[in-house]
Amino acid sequence: MKPKSNYLDVLPKSRGLYYGGAWHRAHGGELETWNPATGESLGWCAEADAHDVDLAVHAAHEGYLAWRKVKPLERAALLKKVAAVLREHAFELAMIDAANCGNPISEMQRDAWAAAAQIEFYAGLATEVKGETMPMGEGVLNYTVREPYGVCARIVAYNHPLMFTAAKMAPALMAGNSVIMKPPYQAPLSAYRMMELLDGILPPGVLNIITCGTPGAQALVQHPLIPRLSLIGSVPTGRAIAKAAADRLKHVTLELGGKNACIVYPDANLELATAGAVNGMNFTWCGQSCGSTSRLFLHESIHDQVLAGILEKVRYYQPGLPTELETTMGCVVSKDQFDKVMRYIDIAKQQGARLVHGGKRPDGAHLKEGWFIEPTIFADVTQNMRIANEEVFGPILSVLKWSNEEELFKQVNSVEYGLTASIWTRDLAQAHRAAAQVQSGFVWVNHVGSHFIGASFGGYKQSGIGREEGFDELLSFTQSKNVHVVL
Repeated sequence: MKPKSNYLDVLPKSRGLYYGGAWHRAHGGELETWNPATGESLGWCAEADAHDVDLAVHAAHEGYLAWRKVKPLERAALLKKVAAVLREHAFELAMIDAANCGNPISEMQRDAWAAAAQIEFYAGLATEVKGETMPMGEGVLNYTVREPYGVCARIVAYNHPLMFTAAKMAPALMAGNSVIMKPPYQAPLSAYRMMELLDGILPPGVLNIITCGTPGAQALVQHPLIPRLSLIGSVPTGRAIAKAAADRLKHVTLELGGKNACIVYPDANLELATAGAVNGMNFTWCGQSCGSTSRLFLHESIHDQVLAGILEKVRYYQPGLPTELETTMGCVVSKDQFDKVMRYIDIAKQQGARLVHGGKRPDGAHLKEGWFIEPTIFADVTQNMRIANEEVFGPILSVLKWSNEEELFKQVNSVEYGLTASIWTRDLAQAHRAAAQVQSGFVWVNHVGSHFIGASFGGYKQSGIGREEGFDELLSFTQSKNVHVVL
């Protein structure tokens, strides 16, 4: 079966750096980008070096000086135009992401819609970035205002390239900052197409796109004209950015990894819990999600029944070409990620976990050139095994058995991460007790996987610093100034 190639028709023509309201060829050179499902080259993209970064930052600084003077409601109106463009072109942007990162087009289209919704949410908060006054007595006025930082750099991950690149600009821009977005070097093409579509909507220098590898990213993080940074990525990358930012005391937000627990009590609605356990793994995009509930804790009394249900439901996820609408599961983003996942499968077997589903490349001649992995489930997992402690970022679900609640939460909280958790029970008191005990920043009860407009998202422990997606994120792109006036 020959893969469809209609995605070639929507790939961006512009592949340079976008800053100061114009496209620029990178002094640093070029990187080649690929379709991970077919092994096909998708052409070159810009690789910024320190010189390119410096030019972009200075252009962004000039943009900031003008943008901060634009009235909030006028900023909001422009952001709503951006959201409208994303909605209008959602399918083609999704097709580009599907071809470049390996996630199915059906999910990537939802990403475009989600990005538009996030932008509209922050545009709607235009007049809510408020200060306060403090009573000081007659003839004295004391007030607080919130002001933008200046140039903000946002580095995003490859699992949702368009959604992260588009949505994450919104709170910083709405607060009056200019933004340099660094899309993932593994999947930058949707960011280029987005800027082709958005070119001219925002003033020059307000929104800038820089693609680069590690050297360019280091220059971006260390630049003295960037006081505010954020990252969606791995824990090692987050630590490196935090260390680099510490030299200049930059304000940093980090949304990092997870090794998240899904806990099923014996009184749960088992049909819903079974579906939730499968859905929470995000097999559609090969488990490449920091929020995936990759540790499933089943009470011993319902373990076998739920596991049997999971093995039935997981059949829905059949690896296929991401650019085809009927595909229910894509591929991992690169050979490096493929090799990493396969190593963890081997390690799990060596440590005594029982493979009950998947664990290999799928069959099919049309998939042989891509980085496809079957949805993989291990039973008889114990918390001391590596697949129960380390973030794989791949389609591996670890099933653990529990009987004692106190011991359960010792195991749940024993990992260095604390991003999400999912709890399944009909007992309301039990649900609240469990939610209080789990060390995670985002908890679902009888639900899994969803993010909600306005609900802040972020983690405990090594899963990150700060919160995103809610009003808190908007305020985090402002700094507070107190003014004391004697009249």
